[in-house]
Amino acid sequence: MGRIDVAVLGASGLVGQRFVAALHDHPSFRLVALTASERRQGECFGDVPWRVGGHISEEVAQLPLLATDARALRDSGASVAFSALPTLTAATLEPQLRAGGIDLFTNAAPARLEPTVPLVVPEVNGDHLCLARAQPPAQGKLIANANCTTTGLVLALAPLVPFGIRRVVLTSQQALSGAGHPGVAALDISGNVLPHIADEEEKVGAETHKILGALHGPRIVPATFPVQATCTRVNVPDGHLLSLWVDTELHPGTDEVAAALAAFRGPPQELDLPSAPPQPVVVLPQQDRPQPAKDVLLGGAGRRAGMAISVGRIRTHGGSIGLVSLSHNTIRGAAGGSLLNAELALAWGLPPFGDRTGAPP
Repeated sequence: MGRIDVAVLGASGLVGQRFVAALHDHPSFRLVALTASERRQGECFGDVPWRVGGHISEEVAQLPLLATDARALRDSGASVAFSALPTLTAATLEPQLRAGGIDLFTNAAPARLEPTVPLVVPEVNGDHLCLARAQPPAQGKLIANANCTTTGLVLALAPLVPFGIRRVVLTSQQALSGAGHPGVAALDISGNVLPHIADEEEKVGAETHKILGALHGPRIVPATFPVQATCTRVNVPDGHLLSLWVDTELHPGTDEVAAALAAFRGPPQELDLPSAPPQPVVVLPQQDRPQPAKDVLLGGAGRRAGMAISVGRIRTHGGSIGLVSLSHNTIRGAAGGSLLNAELALAWGLPPFGDRTGAPP
């Protein structure tokens, strides 16, 4: 089977560039089209200031930046697109693209909580991908990845589910890149911490409940444990650090919790998908880890770098588990997570890539 031609929407932004880097020499997907805002349309992608690591080929550098339009994408040969569109833009343009027959793996927020839209962190709830079968057959399919903070949270929580989660209390310290570019004004964040991020705390709770919910036929029964979040912005380039306390029905010891986290695996690891880190949750024994400056790119080489979360400071007090987790917000929490969704859907032959009635293996 040949590679599938794909596009990146909103390619000039930080997450868009992460998509471009992750798609470099991808074994299953070939990047053939890029879109951007009106002010950049007509430029070559190579003219855009490159703000992330990784590589682009000369062929990709020469791609013109197109309007985010279904006809333009189809003319390029792409019927599948990875969306890094801003929230308000996505709310308008993604339905138009789907009506034009474009299948979307989106990092944008507007449709994440719609009942038939899979909201997926593949190691945690890859089986939710089959929800896309219930979407209108005459439209392009839509599969969403979670908010960057939610992604790191549920990867830390999923190994703890067997202990019976009763309540989650967290404080996030979120990197500047989570606000995009140009993002937070330097005079606001220099030597400072911003103790509120608009809408973030609400997203974390609602998305966690959907992702950790149980799939019953064509619908999800959400998890019901409380998620009490305080989300802050700190002066760190990349990496969202979460300080967690998780109340559980059982009373595991510290070693038992560490073993459960370190042993956690999912379908992406079983299938050895191109973007899957061999160990999605890395437990660090040092008392002063994880740290964004040292640990944010764990996961492996190439496109796997930054795809693992790291966990440390594990403590237990009765039925409460304390830990600190770190995830790369624009890789695992955005472009890399969305690409891994596509890799799993392709491997399982699920929409938009294959049999629309069969079940995952």
